[in-house]
Amino acid sequence: MKNFLLPILLISASISAQIPSGYYNGTTGLTGYALKTKLHEITATKNVNWGYGDLPNYYNQTDLDQYYDHGSNNTTILLDIYSEIPAGPDAYEYTSANLISTSGTEGLGYNREHAIPQSTFNSNYPMYSDLHFVIPTDARINQLRNNYPYGIGNSTIHHTFSNTSKIANSAIPNYSYTNRVYEPINEFKGDIARMLLYFAVRYEDKLPGFNHSTNINPAIDRSPFDGTAERAFDSAYISMLIQWHTQDPVSQREINRNNAVYTIQNNRNPFIDNPQWVNEIWTQTPDAIAPQAPTNLNTSQSGAYFTNLTWSPSTSNDVIGYNVYQNGVFLTTTKSTSLIVDHLNPATSYSFTVRAYDQGYLESTDSNTANVSTLATDSNFKDLLITKYIEGTDNNKALEIVNKTGHEVNLNNYSIKAQYYNNTTDSYYFTGTFELEGKILNNESFVILNPKSTLSCFTNNDALFLTAGEALAFTGTQYVELAYQSTKVDAIGNKFISNNNANVSLYRKNTVTEPNSTFTVSEWDSYASNYCENTGSLSTSDVELLAGKEFKIYPNPAHENIFVSGKIENIQEAKIFDYSGKLLYTEKNPFEKKKNISVQNLKTGSYLLKLDDKTYPFIKK
Repeated sequence: MKNFLLPILLISASISAQIPSGYYNGTTGLTGYALKTKLHEITATKNVNWGYGDLPNYYNQTDLDQYYDHGSNNTTILLDIYSEIPAGPDAYEYTSANLISTSGTEGLGYNREHAIPQSTFNSNYPMYSDLHFVIPTDARINQLRNNYPYGIGNSTIHHTFSNTSKIANSAIPNYSYTNRVYEPINEFKGDIARMLLYFAVRYEDKLPGFNHSTNINPAIDRSPFDGTAERAFDSAYISMLIQWHTQDPVSQREINRNNAVYTIQNNRNPFIDNPQWVNEIWTQTPDAIAPQAPTNLNTSQSGAYFTNLTWSPSTSNDVIGYNVYQNGVFLTTTKSTSLIVDHLNPATSYSFTVRAYDQGYLESTDSNTANVSTLATDSNFKDLLITKYIEGTDNNKALEIVNKTGHEVNLNNYSIKAQYYNNTTDSYYFTGTFELEGKILNNESFVILNPKSTLSCFTNNDALFLTAGEALAFTGTQYVELAYQSTKVDAIGNKFISNNNANVSLYRKNTVTEPNSTFTVSEWDSYASNYCENTGSLSTSDVELLAGKEFKIYPNPAHENIFVSGKIENIQEAKIFDYSGKLLYTEKNPFEKKKNISVQNLKTGSYLLKLDDKTYPFIKK
């Protein structure tokens, strides 16, 4: 029964939503797909991606029914929008403990329901556990919904549920799809529309690579995605979502949920905060005239494995992007007037052309052709390189990756995955692939960290990516892989065996200049569990070689003395610790009159020398 859930007028939702100051900076004056892209950048920045198994507990913060059958003091009963009966008592209720996998009837338990079916993104993280569209719903309804899209049903009804939501054949106006859809009750149609539109913003750069209507089996399901990054959905489907969004305005439940999700994963649904943006983005009036072609396509730089294309923009004012073709075959899209094409072969000739496309997805004719010959060799790395692997106690897991390819790298086609073992089937399998996104500049490193980590030298704020999924929950027995599309780039451990990397930190030696898809232990230095230093800038060896900014210790292993080179005269304090963290030695202004530190009183073993805020491992012989 409805308790105090009231619709909030579209114009006032942003006032009530407790939006953090500055969260939507940069959106002023933007409309259309330019606004959508800016919102993508905002919602994709510094997310905390939790594990799928973390969601039931978080539902106690995001999805309690404090609006219908229960008051604001409810601390146990979940709100299920698939079964909630706003005008009367619900047929059944759940707590977060009532999670089940399958059900033959309503009312036995709930599932974690992906409003966008997980088949769309192959059950990969961060999508797999994104609380903005993964919600608790009755298990039976979830199963029967299957991968069918949300929609408007006709009179051919296959299932009617306890709150009158139903599965029926599609009657979405002007939509060619006539197979089954799940139609929620009117009370929650706007909620669902805003979840789907959030997904289209948050994962904009990945949408063209997701499974959509042209590459799935229409007999099983029919994704409403159209394969575009900007519009995202089929035009008729967008019209339905806009209608649902308008007829069922933002509610206090959604505002509260948006605030709760923000505290958990550090991003927001912009269409709950600013409902007017739905129409500002998707109410387009494209013309029927193809845009003018871009001109002056050329290459500004090339290496053995990449080339940098640049061109002059189309003169048409409704252009939203460019399609790039390699040897006459479609390669990718970009909103810029330049593109770095990588993963090319050395000493090979390529031809490129570019076409502009507009709001109606009409394409221009070809630009001029740019012919490029890659170099036979260069001094750059072929691809990204894993430089650090930290496998510590509990959730202390991290990877550092460096880009020394000579160019900026688009991370959208890269992923991290780990291989696990199934005792029942005696087989190995990959699960919980974590997809990277965004771009990384040349000569920059970044860290992927488990957000549950308690590593003292590295916090969640320092990491570029945070995930508690299986890819960053390895225990040292797993094989861990960095992949580009489906191709291995670099690896820790070996496939199809139980590896011996538990409770160790592996640091890549500075002699390694290329990634290696076959794990080679001689390329790595091994340190104790939780060892974590110089993380997130450049690889350790690169940092040490930055003149005037770092020091170099030698010899290592040491016998009686450690010597330090560099600008050491300003070091205020030296400390030596063992790997348990016990302080063994302290000296103020250690290099005032000398360049060495005596270690002759230390026992044989491994230690850490800390010079002010920098720490260096060494071995005492």
